[in-house]
Amino acid sequence: MPYKSLSRRHSLKLAAGMGLCHIVPRHVLGGPGYTPPSEKLTRGVIGLGGMGKGHLNYKGSEIIAVCDVNRLKVAAALDQCKQNGYSATGYHDFRDLIARPDVDIVSVVTPPHWHGLQAIAASEAGKDVWCEKPITRTIAEGKKLVETCRRNSTILRVNTWFRLYGNFYGSGVTVNEIKKCVDSRVLGWPLKVVVSEHTGFNWKISAWSGQLQQKPEPVPDYLDYDLWLGPAPYKPYTTHRTAPSFRGYWDYDGGGLGDMGMHYLDPVQYFLGKDATSPIRIEVDTDPQHPDAVRPWRKVRLVYADGCEIILDGDNSMKGAPYVEGPNGKVFRGFESSIPNLRQLIKESPEPEPMITDFYESVKTRQKFGLDEIKAHRSTTLVNLSKIALRLNRTLNYDPVKEIFIADDEANRYINQPMRGPWHLNGGVI
Repeated sequence: MPYKSLSRRHSLKLAAGMGLCHIVPRHVLGGPGYTPPSEKLTRGVIGLGGMGKGHLNYKGSEIIAVCDVNRLKVAAALDQCKQNGYSATGYHDFRDLIARPDVDIVSVVTPPHWHGLQAIAASEAGKDVWCEKPITRTIAEGKKLVETCRRNSTILRVNTWFRLYGNFYGSGVTVNEIKKCVDSRVLGWPLKVVVSEHTGFNWKISAWSGQLQQKPEPVPDYLDYDLWLGPAPYKPYTTHRTAPSFRGYWDYDGGGLGDMGMHYLDPVQYFLGKDATSPIRIEVDTDPQHPDAVRPWRKVRLVYADGCEIILDGDNSMKGAPYVEGPNGKVFRGFESSIPNLRQLIKESPEPEPMITDFYESVKTRQKFGLDEIKAHRSTTLVNLSKIALRLNRTLNYDPVKEIFIADDEANRYINQPMRGPWHLNGGVI
């Protein structure tokens, strides 16, 4: 239904995680007058803030639907679509957009507390998914999304690209070159990676900290605040809670760690060869965290079973530290190294296994994208493990196979956090 309608389309039963009704995607329908995906792809965009407006400009597909709980953003997006030559329809409720059988791809560009449910619902409806980072806010949502995509043969990509192409922040090289360095074992093994402002990675901790003791404000008449909250616990409305600064609240994201973590950590996971596993121990150095508002933190240390470790330097105190260090050598920001002729050595090293870097190619060929839901779940787990350890302010031990904390009921409660009714992970978008 268009934006003015508040219909929930109960008859469609778009229940995330339960598959009560599966909408057959266009690419398997065929029939007279059908244009196959190889010639034309259509896309709907859910969430029309700053990143959402960017998704409206991505080439390679025709945008036919846009959705937001803020009607002013919907109106602005429709104007932008018109300027781009698209005839789109605006929606208030994401379920109405997902219900359209003529939408091939759904872009999920909402705050992270919505990513899991909306991506799962889109997959259940036969859509392919282009999701913003972090892909999910909890580990359980990530596991459910992986299972749903597998069952529905969904093509999914996450909107972080450094493992795929482009210079990687302050490194001065591509991630591909760093991986060739690591795979050559010239640095030895195990490795330590330091992610800090000194090595080129700004965690944006001060920018994305929540505010304490906020006074409730009237909800603007153009915003459906109840639907904005969705599965998150009810908290009185404030501008700071819902503006881009929503990242500063645990209910919706995880501060600068939630915002930037996948950008920084997915490439590290890739070049360390950890796409199929997770750390076994998480150590933190932080002042006590507030239960609602994300506060600054100093360090997170993620340790793998083979001794590799990733240090997240939140207070930029590790000045002079190398970016990657092994027993036989070091690589610093700008790819300066203690290894003579490292660049020539890397140039002569074997290339990593190729991957698809064009999402639309994956959609058309039905071959997995280079950063698919399985890899993205593991890299988001790095973020979520760090968030849980910071909130509990203690060391945690994790089983990367079972994907649970070891003998730690308190920590395990953060894996699958309760959702505000009627939303829930196992059957939950009605």
